[in-house]
Amino acid sequence: MTTSANNTATAIAHTNIALIKYWGKVNEQITIPYTGSISLTLDQFYTKTKVTFDPQLTADQLLVNGKIQTNLTKVSRVLNRVRQLAGSEKFAIIDSKNFVPTSAGFASSASAFAALAGASATAAGLSLTHQELSKLARLGSGSASRSIFGNFVEWLPGDNDDNSYAVPMTDVTLTDIAVIAVNINSQSKTISSSQGMQLSANTSPYYSEWQNVVARDLVNLKHALMTNDFALFGQISEANAMRMHALTLSSLPPFTYFEPGTLEVIETIQALRADGIECYYTIDAGPNVKVLTQTANLSLIKDHLVDQFGPSRISVAHPGPGIEILEHERN
Repeated sequence: MTTSANNTATAIAHTNIALIKYWGKVNEQITIPYTGSISLTLDQFYTKTKVTFDPQLTADQLLVNGKIQTNLTKVSRVLNRVRQLAGSEKFAIIDSKNFVPTSAGFASSASAFAALAGASATAAGLSLTHQELSKLARLGSGSASRSIFGNFVEWLPGDNDDNSYAVPMTDVTLTDIAVIAVNINSQSKTISSSQGMQLSANTSPYYSEWQNVVARDLVNLKHALMTNDFALFGQISEANAMRMHALTLSSLPPFTYFEPGTLEVIETIQALRADGIECYYTIDAGPNVKVLTQTANLSLIKDHLVDQFGPSRISVAHPGPGIEILEHERN
């Protein structure tokens, strides 16, 4: 499909947290994972991206929060696929703004590439389904495939470009969920997520068992979500996160994303739980901790964490929406 000049569209996509983790890629170039995963899209943190295809441009241009970026490798994967689908050779200017505060400790790659997929496809005149957008976003970031959808989402791993995509989870009755983010360190990681997961997949003697663990956890977490079992939901999410991080410690060379503050939050949550306050934690590839709880205990746990770590390090979120296309302009 060919398109007219200077096509523009804007999209908003929200970040997500993985509850059953994705850790390792069968195919690095098109982001095919070894296992499935389940995530929760959040309401407070998002990326707004505007894409304009312009025949006057001689290369793609990317601005993130007003700053020109020079590394467009992953962005180009998404845009090249859009150009291929649209039958177009136009380059684009991408203006992306992250409303994912550094103090929240959330990575913005999921929301950023989901928004890029939605805005670029629409600007190019493509009418893609959400499933097709999920596959497109996956080319930039695996977790972005899940941010196309709201609430609880499952990424079906597949084994090729066509059958690896995310789907919204239906029949979920567990809806009372709150997430408290504790930011330990917002600086760039020494070992990126991509580097870390490939090191684990290639060198950890326990990686094959990790795939079995994920298969069981996917089944059990779905059961918890469908039966409104928050305790089971929390137990599985917490254990899955720790088993993922066990892979980093068993890699060669060993590494960890944990910092002293990470362990401090873990101990705090364990102590609160021992006192009868139901809460659990999950940790992605970094030192920051996300606490999983419900409305009845939210204020108490938040106040406790604010007293311990300070208000600037604490953020609260709830289940959030899927991608939204804000505008589609054609000149």
